[in-house]
Amino acid sequence: MSTVVKEKDKQRSDVILQYLRPRKAMPTVWCAGCGNGIVMSAIIRAVDNLGLSKDNVVMASGIGCSSRMPIYLDFNALHTTHGRALAFATGVKFARPELKVIVVTGDGDALAIGGNHFIHACRRNIDITTVLINNNIYGMTGGQGSPTTPAHAFSTTTPFGNAEKQFDPCGLAQAAGASFVGRGTVYHTPQLEKLIMQAIEHRGFSLVEVISNCHTYFGRLNKQGDAVTMINDFKDRAVPLAKAQKMTPEELKGKYVIGLLHKEEKTEFCDVYDDTVKHLTGGKQA
Repeated sequence: MSTVVKEKDKQRSDVILQYLRPRKAMPTVWCAGCGNGIVMSAIIRAVDNLGLSKDNVVMASGIGCSSRMPIYLDFNALHTTHGRALAFATGVKFARPELKVIVVTGDGDALAIGGNHFIHACRRNIDITTVLINNNIYGMTGGQGSPTTPAHAFSTTTPFGNAEKQFDPCGLAQAAGASFVGRGTVYHTPQLEKLIMQAIEHRGFSLVEVISNCHTYFGRLNKQGDAVTMINDFKDRAVPLAKAQKMTPEELKGKYVIGLLHKEEKTEFCDVYDDTVKHLTGGKQA
């Protein structure tokens, strides 16, 4: 039995290695215990399970710790400017609609500098999968407060506690028009892998928010412990959607509702544009 388990584990490791760039120096820039590596593994397994060719996948990112991911993965890659990953990804999808386009971003990159691009990508319902790794802080640039830093929490720019209220990325995406919205954590990796698979398969804009840990800045400044402690806290605070629907708002305070939160069928941006061109040209496109 143990031999079977070891062989299975070997196969899973081999899958990861198949998707890493062969000439890219390792290790990564991520701190030991960072959740970014867990998310990267989940994306790899989702793509592998779907049987997608690496040549037909585009990964775009902006700036930040999580945005280093396209550098390590052997997909078509765009490592762009801060907050603009969705703008670049929109151009790629519009020009090559047959490709699977995945954006990896952080809470600061997507919701502050890139907030405008985020809401309009949702509104257009363009067929892009966005994996938003939410660690409640800017990690790479020094621990500044981000749009998801909780009220009263400490960061290097809120040394006396955050006076602002935080964004709910999933609520924002749904309100802006995204047709697929889900949330997972870096503790619940099998569920996260499945959620990313569903998001990639969905036709339209899909958001997967991943609750992750930055123990180096957010955890240290807010006395939340090391990486293991923070990830175990995600386990304790996560509530599956079906259970959450039976709980009161008071009972859900401080909890993370995880799972597929919203899905609807609606027209996709590239499809609508293509139909418009066909209508105007009588089907005789240049």
